[in-house]
Formats: sequence, C-alpha cells, structure tokens
Amino acid sequence: MKKLMTLLSLAIMFIGLNALQAQEADFSSANFKKRSPIYDYSEKQLNNVDTIPDYVSQSQKLKITGTIYESDGLTPAKNVMLFIHQTNENGDFELKRQNKKRYIHHRGWIKTDADGKYTFYTFIPGKYLYSNELQQILPIIKEPNKPEYKIETFLFDDDPLLTGKCRTKVEETNPNRILKLNKKEGLFEAKRDIVLGKEETETY
Repeated sequence: MKKLMTLLSLAIMFIGLNALQAQEADFSSANFKKRSPIYDYSEKQLNNVDTIPDYVSQSQKLKITGTIYESDGLTPAKNVMLFIHQTNENGDFELKRQNKKRYIHHRGWIKTDADGKYTFYTFIPGKYLYSNELQQILPIIKEPNKPEYKIETFLFDDDPLLTGKCRTKVEETNPNRILKLNKKEGLFEAKRDIVLGKEETETY
C-alpha cells in the first residue's frame, strides 16, 4: 500500500510538472508572437551594417547610410538598434512564417558603434498598383534600457505621390526623412540621419 501511494504521488507530480511546462511553453510562444520584430534577429551579435534578403537579385539596389544621434543632435548614439522592413519591388509585403509567427521577409537590423553610424544594403520598395500609399521603409528604434518605438518612415524624393500638401507637411516637420537618391555605378545611395527622441511616433 505504501509503495502504491508513493507511485501515485510521483505520477501526480510528473503530470503536474508536464502541465506546468506546457503552460510555460504556450506563454512563451504567445509572447514570441506578440513581441516586436526588432527582437527576432538570428545573429548572435549585431553590427552596424546589414543586408536585406534578396538584395542581390533586385533591380533597384539601394545603400542607405546615416548617423544616429542622441537627443542633442550632436553626440553619436552608441548601442542603438535600428530595425527596418519594407515591401518588395511589386509593392507587396512578402510574408514568411517562423514558429507560427508571421513576419515580413524584407527586413534587417543594425546596432550602432561608438560613432553612431549605420549602413543598410536594400532596394527601393515598390508601390502597389492601385494604392495611394507612399513608397516607404518602416523603421523601429531600440535605445539601451528603453522600450522600442517606431519612428517616422523613410520616404523617397522622387515618389510621384509625395507632392502638394503632403510634401509641404513633411518638409516642415522633418525633411530629413525624405531620401534623395544618387546613382553611382548601378547603385542608388541615400543618407538618413536620426536624432533620438525627435521622431518617435508610438511605442510598439
């Protein structure tokens, strides 16, 4: 009888432990699905240069460089993460799936060094044929010891929809977000500096 009670106790403990582990796994999975994509990088250590998937095969290759500054606009910001994602050349967000979480395929991450500089090798995003949306690249910032947040999107100077009141508003508030493209040896180049705390649109 004593042995039976011991076996029953061990069985109950085993079942309870499995149930707890299952709950923790479900909770972890739910958190993974809800968390910001800025944390979904696979590299063990980020650096200040990254290349967007499919870059080599794109027809309108684009190199974006810039410096991330502290709120004073002068001091380079160290150890800041910048995440971007964008549509493909047809203007569609190409979706993939990992661990039951959907994500945008064309994305990249950098983390600044002491000089605050960064570089992305990407391509000019397309615009959906029947859409009135501007061509844009969507960024998220993560400063050390602070929650991540979205900043104003990267726009394109030659976008035919960036006209009139829309352009005037952007130029009055933050003209720096408009990428002015220069083409050198088949590669478009643009500069985009960021001042922390000046472009925040919402916490992710």
